[in-house]
Amino acid sequence: MKMKIILLRMLVLLSLTPVPVLAQQAIRDSLLGHMTGKWLLQGTVDGKETTHDIVSEWVLGHQYIQIKEVSREKNADGKPIYDAIVFIGLNKSLTVYSCLWLDNTGSDGLNPHAIGHAKRNGNRLEFLFNIVDNSIFHTTFVYNSQDDSWQWLMDNEENGKWQSFAKMKLTRE
Repeated sequence: MKMKIILLRMLVLLSLTPVPVLAQQAIRDSLLGHMTGKWLLQGTVDGKETTHDIVSEWVLGHQYIQIKEVSREKNADGKPIYDAIVFIGLNKSLTVYSCLWLDNTGSDGLNPHAIGHAKRNGNRLEFLFNIVDNSIFHTTFVYNSQDDSWQWLMDNEENGKWQSFAKMKLTRE
């Protein structure tokens, strides 16, 4: 009983003790800001025509853009053929964007190759993902301010040879 009283007093003291909170500044990035909203993705992936629905929003205190991407094409079980959650953030001090790409095509858990890095080049973010087999996967986001759309280009580079994997356009819904 004495131990319970001591523990209870400790909990009360801890609850009254101020805890410093790390203040995080929201990211205000003009390019990433254009990425939020509902989008229709159309184009080719691995040589096949596809259509995906995308919802992008700021999350975690305006620190990251979260992209939820789901294909309209279904598998035999009626589930989307492709399903992904992507996070993009900006390290302001290094001016480097980072991208964590998680989808239903990988079964190896969280691997270093799921994270890509990019420097901004005008309205382009050219992410490089280092793959386990020493190839580099390029994912480029290009914003077109004329029609408020995005182009997504994905290419694989292996031993200096480039192979196109996907070419898609995002338009607002």
